[in-house]
Amino acid sequence: MFTKVLIANRGEIAVRVIKSCKRLGIASVVVYSEADADSRAVEMADEAVLIGPPPAAQSYLLMDKVIEAAKQTGAQAIHPGYGFLSENAEFARRLAKEGIVFIGPNPGAIAAMGDKIESKKFAAAAGVSTVPGSPDVIESQDHAVRIAEEIGYPVMMKASAGGGGKGMRIAHSRQEVLDGFPAAQSEAKKSFGDDRVFIEKFITQPRHIEIQVLGDKHGDVVYLHERECSIQRRNQKVIEEAPSPFLTPEVRARMGEQAVALSKAVQYDSAGTVEFIVDGKQNFYFLEMNTRLQVEHPVTELITGVDLVEQMIRVAAGEKLPFKQADIKMNGWAIESRVYAEDPYRGFLPSIGRLVRYSPPQEGEQEGYTVRNDAGVAEGNEISMFYDPMIAKLCTWAPTREGAIDGMARALDDFHIEGLGHNIPFLAAIMGQARFREGRLTTGYIAEEFADGFKGLPPTPQQSDLLTAAAAWVSQVQEGRNGATPTTSTTRIVTLDDDRRAVTLTRDGDAMLVDLTDEKRTLRLTDVDWRPGQALLRGRLDGVAFTVGVAANNRGLVLRHRAVKVSAMSLRPDIAELYTRLPKKVAADTSKIIVSPMPGLVVAMNVQEGDHVKEGQPMAILEAMKMENMIRAERDGVVKRVGAKTGDSVATDDVLIEFV
Repeated sequence: MFTKVLIANRGEIAVRVIKSCKRLGIASVVVYSEADADSRAVEMADEAVLIGPPPAAQSYLLMDKVIEAAKQTGAQAIHPGYGFLSENAEFARRLAKEGIVFIGPNPGAIAAMGDKIESKKFAAAAGVSTVPGSPDVIESQDHAVRIAEEIGYPVMMKASAGGGGKGMRIAHSRQEVLDGFPAAQSEAKKSFGDDRVFIEKFITQPRHIEIQVLGDKHGDVVYLHERECSIQRRNQKVIEEAPSPFLTPEVRARMGEQAVALSKAVQYDSAGTVEFIVDGKQNFYFLEMNTRLQVEHPVTELITGVDLVEQMIRVAAGEKLPFKQADIKMNGWAIESRVYAEDPYRGFLPSIGRLVRYSPPQEGEQEGYTVRNDAGVAEGNEISMFYDPMIAKLCTWAPTREGAIDGMARALDDFHIEGLGHNIPFLAAIMGQARFREGRLTTGYIAEEFADGFKGLPPTPQQSDLLTAAAAWVSQVQEGRNGATPTTSTTRIVTLDDDRRAVTLTRDGDAMLVDLTDEKRTLRLTDVDWRPGQALLRGRLDGVAFTVGVAANNRGLVLRHRAVKVSAMSLRPDIAELYTRLPKKVAADTSKIIVSPMPGLVVAMNVQEGDHVKEGQPMAILEAMKMENMIRAERDGVVKRVGAKTGDSVATDDVLIEFV
């Protein structure tokens, strides 16, 4: 066994590998860029080595610096995590020449399966059913259009060296191929140092289901069942679960056996994932093989009890797998939600900034479910524009799928973040949807369910009761703090945005009774844990546990419960009447300007002062977190002023273009 391992990665996966190393008694070393100097991984590792400035191409992708760090610290092996150098056969060969063990598959397996184009050829030759597509690299936009029209729309353009949704574009028309091909190339080059792109048929109504495999250097390979990863946005997975709610045991076994056969054919000897597209009739087609650890590996660990990182380390050290296929059981259900620094209320644009408040839910066993939170950040850390926007991977386990979903909803309630936009309300919205709870998933789920974007959700009747009770409790606590004399019974008007409810509040020991005057119902609020200044109010309403986010605004409170956010007040009836007479605020006219929807880098500014532009015309391209976003004109007009040029860094709401 190794005594020291270097982790050639960052963020939550670096922390994840460090944890397994500590449990195994192995010293850990991390390399880091200047942007990650204060990261949790640097804090947790036994040693840390600075290897360059923030851009990955100047730090994490530099093989020479990573290898030198291993030599400098005496690390015997390198775990690459995922992304960066994890699927780079040249890197694995370099390590072998240097006498450093690569904790991953052999270079031959990486070369055969890590390249998406070559893996499709290999799979087809091995008799594996594959999705129709181009067998070769696409050379130009015209070539891309020709191949796309031969296959038939819609098509998917994909980075050959890619993964994680980078360098991927769906095209439904010739124009979308022309627009998407250079963007896919550019993203692929920046993310993987390789701009090769291929095209395949995009299967409508597909499910994305993948098989986790694990092999050793003695010829043994097992599969650890499947993960359903169909909830995606821009080809980036958002919610994963294990097992899939769709597969029968027979189909699961066939997929697993095929994944093992493919792995054995390339002498696979580490953790990897064989990905399939599955149609509505449970026909499955080989998509690609990721020759590395997957982001979503925690859900597999939760249902199998196998520490995949530990097994990767042991296999790399030459040990045999400690189990056979018959030993791999499934226990319960696990769900993973990827918590991203992106604002769902602004089209999911990246939200860069400092984690002013970061309070994740408590890990471990809760009321009927278990929480696991894999994160590489801590309060005060900054989410940088140079890397993926992931904040954390929140996982829940329960004996049943329904229990895991309910547990995830509660865990998301208990997750508090301030300082930047995040997608927790959006994740919570999905947990409450009937379609998700019934398991009717496709990779188009988000586009289909949120066709007009995410605007939050209106409160259900139960949530209105809950938020009314929470607003009443907060107001009573604040009045007592301000010296008001407690009374046996108090009448209030509680407003949630534009909804008004008359209530009578009565203290009953440690509980509070909320009598809904006009509805002739009484709510009982108990076990409340909240003090002024706290961001989360926990308690039970009529015996059911809940968590509500509480923040102050200039009129009263902002309350959040899952995908619902309301402005709330609890007022004396006479004061509530005065509020109804206040004039409404008029929104500013922004029709003549285009502002930056996010902080980022201006990759291209395509217009100048005096230009006549048409609705839909590309105006600028912004890059943030390795993704390029095109800004288009929303109407015809003449450019009066250009507020930024190519190469400029801009903040959210900076004026990019002003019209006459």
